[in-house]
Amino acid sequence: MRYCARCLYPENAKPTIILDEEGVCSGCRYHESRQKLEIDWEERERMLAQILDEARRMARQRGNSHDCIVPVSGGKDSHFQVWLLKEKYGMNPLLVTFNHAYNTPAGNRNLYNLVEKSGCDLVRYTAGLDSVRRISRHMLETVGDLTWHYHAGIRTFPFQVAVERNIPLIVWGEHGFAELTGIVSLEDFVEFTRWTRKEHDMRGYEAHDLIGRGGITLADLAPYVYPSDEDIARVEVRGIYLSNFVYWNAKRQAELMMEKWGFSPIAYERERSFNLHGKIEDHANDVHDYLKYLKFGYGRATDDASMEIRHGRMTREQGLAMVRRYDANEPSTLATYCDFLGLTKEAFYRLVEPMRDPAIWEKASEGIWKPKDAVFLHPIGEAEEKARVDPALDDLTFSETNRRMFYNPDNPPPKTGEAALDEPSLGFRVM
Repeated sequence: MRYCARCLYPENAKPTIILDEEGVCSGCRYHESRQKLEIDWEERERMLAQILDEARRMARQRGNSHDCIVPVSGGKDSHFQVWLLKEKYGMNPLLVTFNHAYNTPAGNRNLYNLVEKSGCDLVRYTAGLDSVRRISRHMLETVGDLTWHYHAGIRTFPFQVAVERNIPLIVWGEHGFAELTGIVSLEDFVEFTRWTRKEHDMRGYEAHDLIGRGGITLADLAPYVYPSDEDIARVEVRGIYLSNFVYWNAKRQAELMMEKWGFSPIAYERERSFNLHGKIEDHANDVHDYLKYLKFGYGRATDDASMEIRHGRMTREQGLAMVRRYDANEPSTLATYCDFLGLTKEAFYRLVEPMRDPAIWEKASEGIWKPKDAVFLHPIGEAEEKARVDPALDDLTFSETNRRMFYNPDNPPPKTGEAALDEPSLGFRVM
């Protein structure tokens, strides 16, 4: 297996990643382009202001009290999106959240905090556990994803609300796939489309494709049915990404939201990553990420370490240590979700077997699956040395400054005094 000479991604990373002639991946090149392209961010912010002004004008014409919709989870990005739109641009967004049921206590805490600090109206759809169980199990069996309903819900329900309430603008945060693997360029000004929602977020499935499978009925699928093309055209709905218009730095934005609006990271070591401020609202993320490892041989520690390396906050050597420490760990919550879905652990692993990438996995004679390779088995050579980025000496991952942002076993974060933030939970919290 080939690995990026700069970050730690393998060539089988999803979605598609490309290694160039210097061995550097498209995700690293995308990140590099944000620094090196001659992008006039002031001009882009003026473009954003024009889009928002138009949204306000349309809201007045339509008699709407809300200028736009912001899909939120309560995480760091949700806080920043709402703060920026309200405090800098004077917007009155309607917050829309899809409650997939698999919430952490920290996630609930931060969502409540966002609603309280923003003062914005919130529409929340809570999926019932019966339908969640049926859909999660079927999609686990079909595509190896027990969180399909997350992506289907948050990428669909806001559009249902937009059509129902005649609100044409939906504002997303960053284009996540671009940031990870460089699937698009900053010059593309990509907007949200029905096609990308289906192909990337929903793994090629629409809601109606699930009817009759695993006991799933039309009633289970209400929040996942995308509005008709006629309805979208009538309301003139569009979805934009803020990261196309403002310089996106997720860590700095998280720190800003900690200061301004009381967003809080967790204060305990996670089982699958050293990051304490990202994806902390998603209780099933450990199992979801473990499935990625079982299929493709890399996990969230690779994701997070690669981003830190790109920012110059972490060396390749430190990143390799993080991958070795976290990527292969079976999460404690696996038993929770197997029990909820009516599976044994043995059945879970049998389901995953045909989904393992043969480029990275092989079954040993004793019947145990073993990785053929790992990034930490590769020596650091000339290509890796050449691809290094300059260190951000004032913002290193494991410095005292970042004690609350990343878990350092030699200097763990201070406890907050809030149980939701200080202790992990084996069970999810529906509300």
